[in-house]
Amino acid sequence: MKRTSIRIIAGVLAIAGWTGPAAAQNGAQINIVLPEQPANLEPCGTIITNVGQILSRNVVEPLTIIDPASGQPVASLATEWTQVDPNTWRFKLREGVTFQDGAPFNARAVKFSIERMTGGKVTCSNIAKFGDARLTVTAIDDLTVEIKSDTPQPILPTLLSVIMVVSPNTPADKAVNDPVGTGPFKLSSFTSQTVVLESFDGYWGKKPAIAKASYVWRPESSIRAAMVQTGEADLTPSIAIQDATNPDTDFAYLNSETTAIRIDAGFAPLDDVRIRKALNLAIDWEGLSQLFGKDAQRASQMVVKGINGHNDALAAWTFDAAKARELIAEARAAGVPVDTEIELIGRNGIYPNGSEAMEAMMAMWQDVGLNVKLTMLDVNDWLRYLQKPFPEGRGPNLLQMMHDNNKGDAAFTIPIFYTSVGSYSTMNNPELDKDVADAMAATGEDRTAKFKAIFSKVHDNLAVDIPMFHMIGYTRVGTRLDWKPDITTNSEIPLANIGLRN
Repeated sequence: MKRTSIRIIAGVLAIAGWTGPAAAQNGAQINIVLPEQPANLEPCGTIITNVGQILSRNVVEPLTIIDPASGQPVASLATEWTQVDPNTWRFKLREGVTFQDGAPFNARAVKFSIERMTGGKVTCSNIAKFGDARLTVTAIDDLTVEIKSDTPQPILPTLLSVIMVVSPNTPADKAVNDPVGTGPFKLSSFTSQTVVLESFDGYWGKKPAIAKASYVWRPESSIRAAMVQTGEADLTPSIAIQDATNPDTDFAYLNSETTAIRIDAGFAPLDDVRIRKALNLAIDWEGLSQLFGKDAQRASQMVVKGINGHNDALAAWTFDAAKARELIAEARAAGVPVDTEIELIGRNGIYPNGSEAMEAMMAMWQDVGLNVKLTMLDVNDWLRYLQKPFPEGRGPNLLQMMHDNNKGDAAFTIPIFYTSVGSYSTMNNPELDKDVADAMAATGEDRTAKFKAIFSKVHDNLAVDIPMFHMIGYTRVGTRLDWKPDITTNSEIPLANIGLRN
């Protein structure tokens, strides 16, 4: 890209409130360019990449955080916890913490935040990680909270890492775009062009090196990479493999994301397992992998290796177009309406080369005789199809997804995708529901074995989704920043972890 084009972009950004290249040289201010505009700034949606990368551990904080090295929960707003009985945990809270609006952080604020998240009045993506668990929260004293679940939750401290604690002054019955938390940064402004965060002087922890962070979004990977190269931005968390050309600034990392296609199994012809298997067999996986890089790993399931429950013995689907055509012919002979139009729903900016991947897969499915049509949506429209309640009047569809599980346990994946009440699930299988409930209540090796068996059943017998790749992420980091990506980068970018080089 020519430098003159970058200068034009810089002028537009300056008008929009972007701090621009001058501020990029100010040691306390940084500029971050994201692939897409945040859907909103509701703290209950931080599992969505474009929300979490701005808010999580910057504006709002959870009770626990997951150590990316060990996968175990460690202290954040909760400092210690004990299990009282299989259904009950007690948490001690951090002293001396204040919300950015001056409200005190205490057990009542934790109770409010959990009940706001689970009460059903606010559309909450994060609650999907809890499956169908029901929580009852009791404030024992100012700094002690007791949480009971209707079924045993042996990893509740891990699950609580997705609950972002918000000020008790937050509306309980509607989503917000002006979040107030306990984090080291407070929201300064949010417009259709930019988000600006400024440091919070009353933060309980160590003061970050960064005083101000400005975010904009550009869907083109080449533009994001060029903005960092020329100093217009300091960091972009995601660039395409073809743009990762500078070993001094570009870093590859194995993230926790799995790309996949969800099959809406409630509609013909997708309600026939032969068609679902044909969808998996029709893809030239080796050819498709060129869009994702040689280090991306084929996926056989929706969690990466190292997550408790990952089934090492489960083989990924292979390319067999002849077998796919055979299955489609069998379904047709049995009366399945295989010529029905199937809508492939993609999301703009979901990951580098994402739209190209959808176009390639659509062509491969058409080649074996399926009537697939591609629709690309922006994130807000796409979210309507991701999470229940799904849009009324929809027909058979395939949904482009990218699922993040960096929490160490398949409990963050299996319930939401494969139970009848799962937020992302199109399944209704009482036998599988029972299997999931048994696994969720289990511990140790029994828990691992039961999760593995579920992944095997979902893949081999039900074929309810199309696992694609465990992703390799590529970031570009300006030379004045002391920061490297890790397995959590696609979920959050804690500004307090970013240092400035002299």
